[in-house]
Amino acid sequence: MKLSRKGEYALRALICLGLGEAFGRQRLQVAEIASSDNIPEKFLEQIMNDLRDGGFVEGQRGRNGGYRLTRPAEQISLGQIIRHIEGPLAPVACASHTAYERCSCPDEANCGLRMLMLDVRNAIADILDRQTLGAVVLVAHRKFLNSGRRPAFAGGTENFGNEGAGRLTDGLIANLLPDYFI
Repeated sequence: MKLSRKGEYALRALICLGLGEAFGRQRLQVAEIASSDNIPEKFLEQIMNDLRDGGFVEGQRGRNGGYRLTRPAEQISLGQIIRHIEGPLAPVACASHTAYERCSCPDEANCGLRMLMLDVRNAIADILDRQTLGAVVLVAHRKFLNSGRRPAFAGGTENFGNEGAGRLTDGLIANLLPDYFI
């Protein structure tokens, strides 16, 4: 599985919407998301339509319009998002649960490559299905608070949080379970 530019932008946009909620913004406009995350606006509009069709976001037109998540970020797994945008997680079709296709191998049941790719698929799915958009938003929100900065769409220029309080360990799991990392 390789995350395409569309998949990357979709995830970044959804994280932005979650952060918007965390910073008190009910809705964000496409232009705000595009500007804050350096995403081409026209491409982002297409992505947001796809995310709307997938049931992840809803849009509202008008002066106070914009996009918001359709359900709490804690109820959206990264696996759901990536499968919707990118398709199956398996690196080869014969290892896919959702888009299985017989391969050209003469003995699929004993194929070493297929067994390896099943392990790869299962490892990827396990991580992406366990992690939620809410967990990613929580870590990103903590990082903003720790840095004393705020995203451009949050408004205001004053610092908050602990400016220079120390760098959090990189990585989502390390930030969610800091006691397990040195």
